[in-house]
Amino acid sequence: MADTVGEALRLGRARLLAAGSPTAMLDARLLLQEAADLSHEQVVAEPDAALTPVESDCYAAMLARRERGEPVSRIIGRREFFGRDFVVTPDVLDPRPDTETLIDLVLRMAGELSQVRVLDLGTGTGILAVTLLAEWPDARGLATDVSPAALAVARANAEAHGVHARLSFHQGDWFSGLDGQFDVIVSNPPYIPSAAIAGLDRGVKDHDPRAALDGGADGLAPYRVIAAAAKAHLRPGGVVAVEFGAGQAEAVADIFHGAGFARWGEGVDLGGHVRCAAFEAIY
Repeated sequence: MADTVGEALRLGRARLLAAGSPTAMLDARLLLQEAADLSHEQVVAEPDAALTPVESDCYAAMLARRERGEPVSRIIGRREFFGRDFVVTPDVLDPRPDTETLIDLVLRMAGELSQVRVLDLGTGTGILAVTLLAEWPDARGLATDVSPAALAVARANAEAHGVHARLSFHQGDWFSGLDGQFDVIVSNPPYIPSAAIAGLDRGVKDHDPRAALDGGADGLAPYRVIAAAAKAHLRPGGVVAVEFGAGQAEAVADIFHGAGFARWGEGVDLGGHVRCAAFEAIY
């Protein structure tokens, strides 16, 4: 492997380009920063800085994992989301940038409100609950997940971002075992049709937990569960906001309309796809 930062970066980029990575330059830099404990500024300003043999070997091992299709976030163990770093482990879904659209929608929907109670269903890494509580300093929340390992990750992220005193956790499937009502219910549930999982990018199908991907035969099973039970857990004037896959907006809206909800608003990703929607109950 190369002896200097600049050489390592060039070789890493070449290896990842050859492996077909569409973000080879970014990937190579992020892995090098992690392997050698460097900042972005140091990588740019100090190309002639020497790497130790341990740093060089670590970088080579990381590149090999990326060449096999493992996402960078899985390799370095964290993902940036809404300006904050979140721990990512094999037990949780790797957060997607598209999910920031859901945060934007909820913040827009709630306006200047801060003293709200938030329920995050299927929290995974905790990105929704933790981010909303970090944006709303007076809010409190409850995060649920069927996986105890996922809840451990969410707790760690809540502590890292200073919201753990305002966020409680519950192990259970969707609303199972929950009491009380909330101002905002949020969820990024599994929405991939079962038969489509095998055709996903290997970075997804080989590294994200299947339970965090599989939305049943048509990808919509979780929305039926959420829509059927959400009204009983919403305070008057409360809203439920969910993420879904590209092309699923109308099907999800039909499910919520059938359960007695009206669509409040929606969020569009950078590709122009409607990727989330908020619904208010009709009483």
